[in-house]
Amino acid sequence: MKSEIKNIRLFTLPNFLTLGNLMCGVLAIIVTFYFHDYTTAFWLVILASVFDFFDGFAARLLGQSSPLGVQLDSLADDVTFGVVPAVVMFDLFGRLTSYYGFDPVAMEYLRYLVLIIAAFSVLRLAKFNVDTTQASEFCGLPTPANALMLLSLAMLYFEEYISLYQEHVIVVSVAAAFLLISPIRMFALKFKGFGWRGNELRYLFILLSLALIILFPAYSVLSIIVLYILISTIRWVFVGRKAVEER
Repeated sequence: MKSEIKNIRLFTLPNFLTLGNLMCGVLAIIVTFYFHDYTTAFWLVILASVFDFFDGFAARLLGQSSPLGVQLDSLADDVTFGVVPAVVMFDLFGRLTSYYGFDPVAMEYLRYLVLIIAAFSVLRLAKFNVDTTQASEFCGLPTPANALMLLSLAMLYFEEYISLYQEHVIVVSVAAAFLLISPIRMFALKFKGFGWRGNELRYLFILLSLALIILFPAYSVLSIIVLYILISTIRWVFVGRKAVEER
């Protein structure tokens, strides 16, 4: 046992990249609470997503994959893609008013409902670690996509592209939380080859995403993730759900 502990390497390039992901999440929480700057928080989560991608890539490339790295990655993801969107929605709620003019005291209590995002994110991450069926597709909305969807919504409000009310934040937060743990099978952008056959859905999604970026650049991140959810849901209802039930 002692020899196994001694062989654990803490300071590797993949681990440093994972810690970069974590630090971006911590900074996003700070800029949210102190400055209510959802735009900076959004870009910090984007940067964290880059770190999150390259830590696994570096681990495979350098042959440094380890159980420690898996645990570290989940812990960092929980902060950046679970706690951060919950904090942003919590802060955003406090800056809005009720559309229907509900009692402010009652709404202040409802504000804490958005923290369900953090709770369900950790459930999503824990399930991913033990669910062997998610090698080629996801069960439920991935936490990075969920975080970017919610932060892009907050950023659009911050940049004065849209108007929001407290009711919107509650509904969106609860819906997003349940999408995380939903049984919906969502496709992954993992290409086994670059041919059209077998990758039709992925290529279609990429083309539609490019069109959204060109036509609606300010709304592109939010619209692309909503598109991803819609396509995945339609696929699951008409194709994937039947396939899963037959297993």
